[in-house]
Amino acid sequence: MESFRKVIKGWLGKVLLILFLTPLALVGIEGYFSGGKSEDTAKLVNGQEISKKELESLTQTFKEQYLAYANGDETLLNQSFIENKAMDSLVARTLLLQQAEELGISLSDAQIEQMVAQQPSFQENGKFSEALYSNYLRSVGMTSQALIANLRKDHALKMLTSTFMDYALVSKLDIQQIANLQTEQRTLHLASIKLDEYKKNIKVTPQEIAAYYNKHQNAFKQVASVDVDYVVLTPADVAPANTQVTDAELQQAYNAFVDAQKQNVKPLVKHILITADTRSDAEAKKLANEVAAKIKAGMSFAQAAAQYSDDTESKSKGGVVEAYAKGVFGDAFDQSVASLKPAQVSAPVKTQYGYHLIETEAAAMKLPSFETEKPRLLAELQKNKAANSFSDAVNSLNELVVGSDALDVVAQEVKGVTVQSVKGMTLATQHPVLSDANVKVKLFNDDVKNGDRNASSSIQMANGNTVWVKVRNYHAAGVQTLAEATPRVKAKLIEQKASDAAKAKIQTALNNFKSQPAVSVVAQSQITFENAGVFTRSQGLKREIERAAFSVPAPKAGMWSVTTASLPNELVVVAVSNVNKTTSNALTNEQLGELSKLYQQLRGQQELDDYTQYLKSHAKIK
Repeated sequence: MESFRKVIKGWLGKVLLILFLTPLALVGIEGYFSGGKSEDTAKLVNGQEISKKELESLTQTFKEQYLAYANGDETLLNQSFIENKAMDSLVARTLLLQQAEELGISLSDAQIEQMVAQQPSFQENGKFSEALYSNYLRSVGMTSQALIANLRKDHALKMLTSTFMDYALVSKLDIQQIANLQTEQRTLHLASIKLDEYKKNIKVTPQEIAAYYNKHQNAFKQVASVDVDYVVLTPADVAPANTQVTDAELQQAYNAFVDAQKQNVKPLVKHILITADTRSDAEAKKLANEVAAKIKAGMSFAQAAAQYSDDTESKSKGGVVEAYAKGVFGDAFDQSVASLKPAQVSAPVKTQYGYHLIETEAAAMKLPSFETEKPRLLAELQKNKAANSFSDAVNSLNELVVGSDALDVVAQEVKGVTVQSVKGMTLATQHPVLSDANVKVKLFNDDVKNGDRNASSSIQMANGNTVWVKVRNYHAAGVQTLAEATPRVKAKLIEQKASDAAKAKIQTALNNFKSQPAVSVVAQSQITFENAGVFTRSQGLKREIERAAFSVPAPKAGMWSVTTASLPNELVVVAVSNVNKTTSNALTNEQLGELSKLYQQLRGQQELDDYTQYLKSHAKIK
């Protein structure tokens, strides 16, 4: 523990810590630490600011999460929804932190130090390791005080939220009722009545269509869609290119490869750090100059690092800064590294950590021979020549398409290529060509919305093909007009009238099931039932049938509980002959425990949401 205190209070305590603790779902890893006051304010919550930087960071985090669900297709994302969700999360976090502070929920410095020191990633042989900890700390921007403050906030937030999440009250009766509902078994008998014959003589008037439309306008909302023509060109459609490669071209490619390898090699960076943690700035600077003089007089850099450096991680390794990257120690340090020649030692360089003496060493580099690289370079050059030939063909065709504002010129120039059309294409439509993200950007941009109906220029697809598109019609998002909705309303009314007619025909039998034994009703009626089997909820039944089957009461002995469900072009008679409510007794204690835990989490989340909404309703947010 004492070694941890020394590290966190020394120069390493001034380095940014990449947070190792699991962040709360409320925030996300990028939005967890945002120390310092930003220049711009996105929102004020009871006088406390949420910065635009915080909002942008969390919005990006949410965006990346949603992109994973959308298979990387950014066109499917609702950007305003994501930003609003990020803002709501930040407001909720701020309010909960304010409430935790008001309630006095906090950890002491000693508790935080113990928590960090006990992290497995910072331990070696069961003890806290300064070396492992300092390896972890290699960025700039947070002091040890800011680190402790943020860790304190995080755990205050966790303690407050766990009050809801971990201690939500759940009764045994609640769990038993849920278990009963989830495990209840119903024996079903189904009969299907097709509606084709009923539809033949049904008429729908314009007045009926208008009345239905006016009453159900929300049902006729539509997303933006386009009617579009397109033509695709693949490399296989273009005549094969001359891909012969000369020796001179191979040698030129090898030389470029060697130059690139040399540029990518990072120098080995060493430093000796003299901090002002235990001495004044003037004393630190004086000592740095003295060490520089000793090196100039003949002391090796490694000896000087071992004797004088305050960097406990690198001093035993000759001063080597492992995995050096720009920005670790600041601009002054990076500028010195860039200006030094190999084996040259810098004058003392001041950063926020203290004074550095820096030495660089050219990294060892072993390049493969020309003969070793020749097969790879040959294949790469051939591929590039083929790609250039295809690109030339695309450019030539593109001039024709744009100049004539027509897609059929591609079909005229390239044998086997045809212009194709799609109607009602939306952002969510799955299409082998038009669903490409680069294509959808052209179909749904502002120019198209504002009336642009010109043929597009060539669009490079993710698979390497090229496509040209021409939007014929753009249908804006919103509610369909009566004229647009009429076919759909007419079909809906015909379906409804046919279902009502079919139900009226069997209504007598449906009524008889309420008072007579099922056997006699089935024998007297013309309804043909099939034994569908025994089902529980969420066991694969169509939603309409499941809803009907589990909405009727349990039947008496010898009776059936009967209702109907409407499916496209079909009326289904749903009969329940038996209900078994005892199956929940077969659940093990472990299963009941898991069910209880899940229900408690749901209850806890709901109570936390309600509490957050209460805080919002009493907060000053602007």
